[in-house]
Amino acid sequence: YIWIEGGVCYLHLITDAYSHAVLGWVLAPGLQADYTIQALEQAISESGGGNLCGTIHHSDRGSQYACDAYVNVLTGHHIRISMTESYKPTDNAVAERMNGILKCEWIYGMSLFKDEDEARQQIARMIDFYNNGRPHMSIGMKKPMDVYYGEVPGKCMWKKEGKKRADDK
Repeated sequence: YIWIEGGVCYLHLITDAYSHAVLGWVLAPGLQADYTIQALEQAISESGGGNLCGTIHHSDRGSQYACDAYVNVLTGHHIRISMTESYKPTDNAVAERMNGILKCEWIYGMSLFKDEDEARQQIARMIDFYNNGRPHMSIGMKKPMDVYYGEVPGKCMWKKEGKKRADDK
């Protein structure tokens, strides 16, 4: 949710889990699947389009992700579908992290957007900086689009040395 004077808009994001790059986004007046599909189509275009076999699309179980029109776009590009098991935010941590960064680092420190157009302009600048100017500790202080386009990510810098997690080998 993105609050504007007199109402709210909805930000539809497609984020690459490996690089953390935002590949598609749409700010819209509603949560309808048409807007989510627009964001997905941007991401597909950014990734080269065509047959994207090997790509996995992970989302929560929102109706906009489960509807026939959205699923048809995914399957039309040979993208595998993965959905959360439950409705816990931790099941979709990459998306929740991006939402948190956007809101905590930028939006909450700003005045309320006067309208949807101003919000869209500001969010475009935020996403551009997030993708191309903001180093991320989780990819070794690299920038998401650099990693997306082939730079090898560095070692995750927020993970403490000497402590092993259950999934570490």
